[in-house]
Amino acid sequence: MKIIKLKPISIMDTNSYIVCTDSKNAVLIDAPGDADYIISQIKENRLTLKKILLTHGHFDHIGAVCDLTEKTGCEVYIHSGDISKLYDANLSLASNHIEVTFKPYKDAIALEDGDIITQDEIKLKVLSTPGHSSGSVCYICGEVMFSGDTLFYRSIGRTDMIDGSTTEIIKSLKRLKEIDFDYTVYTGHGYPTSLFDEKALNPYMGRL
Repeated sequence: MKIIKLKPISIMDTNSYIVCTDSKNAVLIDAPGDADYIISQIKENRLTLKKILLTHGHFDHIGAVCDLTEKTGCEVYIHSGDISKLYDANLSLASNHIEVTFKPYKDAIALEDGDIITQDEIKLKVLSTPGHSSGSVCYICGEVMFSGDTLFYRSIGRTDMIDGSTTEIIKSLKRLKEIDFDYTVYTGHGYPTSLFDEKALNPYMGRL
């Protein structure tokens, strides 16, 4: 398995990642925007985009979904708690930013905690981690965790927006803290980190 970290995209400098299979198929983790750039990276690496897995439904993680599906025919997956954000500009927070173009998308496949998404030899497990949004998830694949906006390098996602919850994100952080494996953590914003480092050094996890 190869992971390609794309440049930060959107007005929020959102991270996204291409997970490559041995058969040269690709799974995209989050689709912040700039579909042409994402497709250029898919083509440059001689890949075929098969699936988009969304960590949650805020506008800066879903901006390129419509364009990518139109251009590639790929499938889109998101937790059931956030699926309505794909077609509601207010829930996605897109309506808060006049410079953001919102394209609704209604054909996503709903995920639940514990689901496994398979692409060739790769399996990605859904770990429900609500708090930043009701449908926030992490994806675990091999020795890697894609944490979206749940867990950052020495920080965590905001909970003061629509359907955010401090109570829920604390529960989610406790769930992550109980994991006894040092996953490499690829975050939705900022730097990558490791789960053990965050358990030891992240002030929010240290309080638990």
